Amino acid sequence: MGSPRSHRGLAARIAAASHLRALVIDYRLAPEHPFPAALEDTLIAYRWLLKEHCRASEIVLAGDSAGGNLVLAALLALRAAGEALPAAAVCLSPATALDGKGESLRTLAERDPVLRAETVGPLVAAYVGDHDPAEPLLSPLYGDLHGLPPLLLQVGSDEILLSDVISFAERARQAGVAVELEIWEGMWHVWQIGAPWMPEATRAIQRIGAFIQRQLAVHTQAA
Repeated sequence: MGSPRSHRGLAARIAAASHLRALVIDYRLAPEHPFPAALEDTLIAYRWLLKEHCRASEIVLAGDSAGGNLVLAALLALRAAGEALPAAAVCLSPATALDGKGESLRTLAERDPVLRAETVGPLVAAYVGDHDPAEPLLSPLYGDLHGLPPLLLQVGSDEILLSDVISFAERARQAGVAVELEIWEGMWHVWQIGAPWMPEATRAIQRIGAFIQRQLAVHTQAA
């Protein structure tokens, strides 16, 4: 689900709030292209940026929902390969675990107006294919999180992914990662896409822009 066309508005608003340019990846989708196709495409795009345009310290990865999962998986893959990591990463309502064990999948099932567990299950199965859904590159929650760059995680209080995002933030902090976790009261899955019509979405994007500017400033001062 999702494409550069569906997300170009959100990407453009985040880029404007950050005073940066955005590269939106048109990665392959399941079921035609299950894991690891989308992750491979994400890594190809990142490495192309490094080769042709940018230093790693000038890049911030960002993604929402399944894209947030890809961002975190890409960080784990890059670190495992000994490659340069970006300055920071932003994940909006990220799917941090695909094994379906998160408590809020059940406790918030009636409050999330966007995601339904019975709908998400078949989509996850199509992406995971024959792999173990608890593999860290599918479920970053279970990975070794040491050495990751600063992270901003935004999640709504009413979405079924809430507990997994909180668990990921806790594990990342225990691993020494600088994590900013924002739980937005009354918000649902990827409410940021409602900007500019929703004030909460506009404020969330403003906070994303401020976070990105802070992280890039740290690297600029250190250079």
